[in-house]
Amino acid sequence: MSNAGKNLRYLRKLRGWTQEEFANKLKVKRSLIGAYEEERAEPRLEVMEAICSIFKLSLEDFLFKDLTESSGGSYLEKRRQLKMVAEVAEIRFVPVKAAAGYLAGYADPDFVDELNTFTLPMLSPGQYRAFEIIGDSMLPTPSGSVIVGEKIEDLEDVKNSNTYVVLSRNEGVVYKRIMKNNRLKNKITLISDNPQYEPYNVSAEDVLEVWKAVYILQKANLAPRWDVNQLAGMVNNLQEQVSTLKKKLN
Repeated sequence: MSNAGKNLRYLRKLRGWTQEEFANKLKVKRSLIGAYEEERAEPRLEVMEAICSIFKLSLEDFLFKDLTESSGGSYLEKRRQLKMVAEVAEIRFVPVKAAAGYLAGYADPDFVDELNTFTLPMLSPGQYRAFEIIGDSMLPTPSGSVIVGEKIEDLEDVKNSNTYVVLSRNEGVVYKRIMKNNRLKNKITLISDNPQYEPYNVSAEDVLEVWKAVYILQKANLAPRWDVNQLAGMVNNLQEQVSTLKKKLN
């Protein structure tokens, strides 16, 4: 007798996915996931192959092995189980030359699927994107750096003074610090690390995506050299700008 239904339910719960989320990953209807788990229907071969690919299983193990019994097994079995359920975060890369197209196609799955991808072993499961930045507005982060960002679904989750990649209708893709405006609820202030650039406001309605910066990738020896006096001056100027903004916002 096949264990496909029981194993499918077990694997889904290991990842913490809802039936709807699992259905989307397998490109089937949610009702089918329920039918498979309740053993009212047997998954099609292509569905089983997709499941085995996600969880790094053989088709034979998925069909005939009771995976729930391995939860209390040996150390090696537990290590295998941890590797099986670890989801590798795939990062889609938006180079500068694709930034204009990204503004038009960010919500188009076909466009996003065409972007090149890479992975970083230190990332936990989540939705990530990488953006190449050009210019000196965020020095000492040099031009040509790649910002790896994690998706922020709601502007309310943005933390003041943290760095984010912001996609907006009027500004396109920019990498800035965000300061939420307490007096004007429909505005956010974008701040450059380079104090030569003035902060500016963006309407919350124009913001299309926000990605919290989690890693900065850059070429070796690309970072500019700064002497102590230059760094001290930049820090003081930035502190003055932040203090002024806080007074205005409060």
